[in-house]
Amino acid sequence: MADAMLAETFQEFRLSHISEYETFRFVTHNVTDFSGKDHRQPHDDFADIFDGNSSLFFNATSSAIEDLLDLEEFHYENSFAWEDETRGLQEIMSAMDELFDKVWYNRHMNMMYHLDNGDIEVVPAGTKRHGNDVIHEDILDQAKIAAQRVRDKYEDTGPWSDFEWGMLNGKLSALRWVLGDEWDMLDG
Repeated sequence: MADAMLAETFQEFRLSHISEYETFRFVTHNVTDFSGKDHRQPHDDFADIFDGNSSLFFNATSSAIEDLLDLEEFHYENSFAWEDETRGLQEIMSAMDELFDKVWYNRHMNMMYHLDNGDIEVVPAGTKRHGNDVIHEDILDQAKIAAQRVRDKYEDTGPWSDFEWGMLNGKLSALRWVLGDEWDMLDG
């Protein structure tokens, strides 16, 4: 209901000020309610509001501002200015997922090494015995399937040097910290 109110308010403002301005821009990050299949375009239900000429729809503030600017002049004036662009939540989450998968995979391969050396015993599913020196066979079967998915998904699954292993864990810890976890949070 609130989203519909925003669109209606925008339309009322646009119609009452149409003689004062050449174009109107509607910016929202709520692509679920305002966009169609292509999140950069408005949903078909809003076709009478966003005509693409004088009434424009944007899903990012930056693209709406760029549309207002003469980009050639803007890039010339700012070609010597340098600043980092903040990464979006989706990019952070995607990187975090990849790092989590790779850290898990490395731990899995370490467990497989200890299994092959006889340091870990495979016990039947449902056994009441638990600890770092046992693994239940049903859990091992699922872990092997998950490990294959990781190998299929990523080109680089190690092995890594101690330095590279530290970097993977450090990156994962830093990204989790950015999203609210405590430092050194590496649990699965």
